[in-house]
Amino acid sequence: MIDCYFGIIYNSNLLVSCSKHQMKNILIVAPQFPPSNLAAVHRSRLFAQHLPSLGWNPIILTVREVFYEEVLDWKLQELLPGNLRVEKVAAFAITKPRLIGDVGLRAYFQLRRRALELTRLEKIDFIYIPIPSFYMALLGPYLSRKARIPYGIDYIDPWVHIFPGSNQLFSRHWFSTQLAKMLEPVAVKNVSLITGVSDGYFQPVLERNPHLKLKVVTAAMPYGGEETDHEFIRKLTSDKRDGIVLPPKTTNAFQFVYAGAMLPKAYKPLEEIFKALSNSNSFQLPEFPHKITFHFIGTLGTIKPIAEKFSLWQSVVFEHPDRIPYLDVLRNLDAADGIFILGSTEPHYTPSKVFQGVLSQKPILAVLHQASSAVKVLQASKAGQCILMNGEEDLDTLGERFIYQMKQFLTWANTFDPSAVDTKAFDQYSAKTVTKQLVESIEKALTKGSHQKTI
Repeated sequence: MIDCYFGIIYNSNLLVSCSKHQMKNILIVAPQFPPSNLAAVHRSRLFAQHLPSLGWNPIILTVREVFYEEVLDWKLQELLPGNLRVEKVAAFAITKPRLIGDVGLRAYFQLRRRALELTRLEKIDFIYIPIPSFYMALLGPYLSRKARIPYGIDYIDPWVHIFPGSNQLFSRHWFSTQLAKMLEPVAVKNVSLITGVSDGYFQPVLERNPHLKLKVVTAAMPYGGEETDHEFIRKLTSDKRDGIVLPPKTTNAFQFVYAGAMLPKAYKPLEEIFKALSNSNSFQLPEFPHKITFHFIGTLGTIKPIAEKFSLWQSVVFEHPDRIPYLDVLRNLDAADGIFILGSTEPHYTPSKVFQGVLSQKPILAVLHQASSAVKVLQASKAGQCILMNGEEDLDTLGERFIYQMKQFLTWANTFDPSAVDTKAFDQYSAKTVTKQLVESIEKALTKGSHQKTI
């Protein structure tokens, strides 16, 4: 049987061009992919969706979902292109006691074996490795050496990073940090392309490995937003409350939703905000006489203790601690009155939930570092208002500024018109535009690599 997808005919392992311009093949090694419900899977999913229209045929190499630990979201597969090629391998089972949980590490040798087979069976032009799983980055130099194919690493999260407990000698986090410092130089030694959700995620890599500055191509690319995801959930014919954890709205309530994980350096700003709310009745404002509530979803129970500390629990602040499926997140955003976004005191942190918030067509109130690229997104699109932080330097005034800005926000949100949002300003942050940036970076890396070989 012969199938023709995006200008390529697949006949067993033989590739024949369907047009004058043959597609290039990119192998994306992503241990977790839909139906995995982890946030990082959407990075590879959205790239795979838009790469064919830009001349690149994606082949996804992942792990069979039976080996995932997380709750699966089978609806996610409905967002995948019907003709996307996905190769799956097995992984070692989790032992008792649980010694290794990382599915990328448990499937490392299986992924490596199949990746090498694919490079020998097919013409692979580029290998792209999103991390985490951080150990996947080590496949890059191995495949580059064995198959002579250039590779790139996508820093969805920093690899060498100081976590709480990293400075405690011989602790688990200390060992993880030391291992990362040893392995990262090996992984990036011959890398052709380094990308990241923001440049702050990979710039330290260049500082630690200065030889890369003249030879490697880099690109900062946000997650990007995908409008068709939001259109998909609005077309679902299931019950209106299906998948919604937000409590039914009362007449005089304005419900903010925060959906997603909290980073360690977001808690200090949150405490200042809660402190200000507890010291003021400003969340019941004369100019906007509605009860204001904040609903945190997927925050793993970390919000309740802080809300209790400031006597806001179950009156102003509510939490659904468990992670919920991606499409259910979109449903809850769609059901909210407004979106609350809290960034980090780190300048490079750009929450992907900003893009989801903009596409939800709800007014956004965001607390962000002034250097975060998300600020530009909100200001250019006119989809929300920002309270800015300068790291931890001005946290002592954050609460007061939050209360003041919230008053302005609520007045604006009361007359918010989604049609007034400048969607053209958001185009540069769409998943398709971000994928185009990836393709341009890959082709630049290929050209640069060819040039270096001729010198």
